[in-house]
Amino acid sequence: MEIRKLNSLRALAALIVFFTHFSDVTNWLGGTLGGGAGAYGVMLFFLLSGFLMSYLYLHKDFNQTTVMHYFLARVGRVLPLYLLVVFSSYLLSSSGNDSLYNIPDTNTLLGHLFFIYGESVLWSIPPEIQFYFIFTIFWALAKNRAGYIYLSIVAVMILLFLTNFPRIYGDINGIPFNEFSVLRTLPFFFVGAILGMQYRSLNIPAYLQKHGFLLTLFLIPLMYPEFSPVATADKSRMWLSYEVLLVMSTVFFCTVFLVPDHNVLLANRFGDFIGKISYSLYLLHLPIITKVNQWQLPVEIKLLLSFGLSVIAAYLSYRFFEKPIALAIRKMAPSKRVPITAN
Repeated sequence: MEIRKLNSLRALAALIVFFTHFSDVTNWLGGTLGGGAGAYGVMLFFLLSGFLMSYLYLHKDFNQTTVMHYFLARVGRVLPLYLLVVFSSYLLSSSGNDSLYNIPDTNTLLGHLFFIYGESVLWSIPPEIQFYFIFTIFWALAKNRAGYIYLSIVAVMILLFLTNFPRIYGDINGIPFNEFSVLRTLPFFFVGAILGMQYRSLNIPAYLQKHGFLLTLFLIPLMYPEFSPVATADKSRMWLSYEVLLVMSTVFFCTVFLVPDHNVLLANRFGDFIGKISYSLYLLHLPIITKVNQWQLPVEIKLLLSFGLSVIAAYLSYRFFEKPIALAIRKMAPSKRVPITAN
């Protein structure tokens, strides 16, 4: 069963990142939409990822066939464009051209290919890939030992809090790594996974399902550094604040569980379209914004051009590159079911 609202949430996440980067690069509106606020869009992406993994797979048997289908689906969705962008960035950077992302040497390239380091917006892909492997542990426990999923999530989140999210980064024989970026994202994946586990069984009373819960989305801009009423360091810590996690989780829960499925602002063709191309929009928009900003044009025209060109590039990538390759990779999945022992 498709949850159409998730398309619009994915679109919102991509748009938050786009407008944040546009504000940072061009100083649009005095940079008030920037200041790292794109993190809230990425948080939504990670909540969505954890939710969808649980919703789509935890009710299925854990065996060789389903696990293979799972990994091929994830690989087909994420890796083709990521690898294209990474290798293109490396080749361009090696020739002195940083029109994509700065990957200047082989060691930095290997950091991206091993999913332990990411330049610019590419930083978010290694946590996503590493969570895919963590999720298989949850999946193995889901049928007979689901309680261990909750226990392990709570234990890890308490440990991260008590250790203040360890800064684990550096290099191995010159290859950069940054596991801090993974650790700080885990709580968002975990909360999404827990909510996904509950979606099929949680019976929300009809009197609680109101369109007005959509207003919780306005809590997101209230957390922007320029707009936040919070006066403590939490307004700038973002990823390291469990208060931010609470607010983002509340927004996600209210939107997915309490807003009616037929809400016109969440179930519409624009949300469907931007949601489908959101991944390519996320990876490709920043180089386009940077290039457009070099042109001597009014900032409003730069905004229209940046958004229009980003959407066109994302659509072309999705339609003619990502989707065909993803379908081809999915067809590689085996059909014979071989049980896996999950003890």
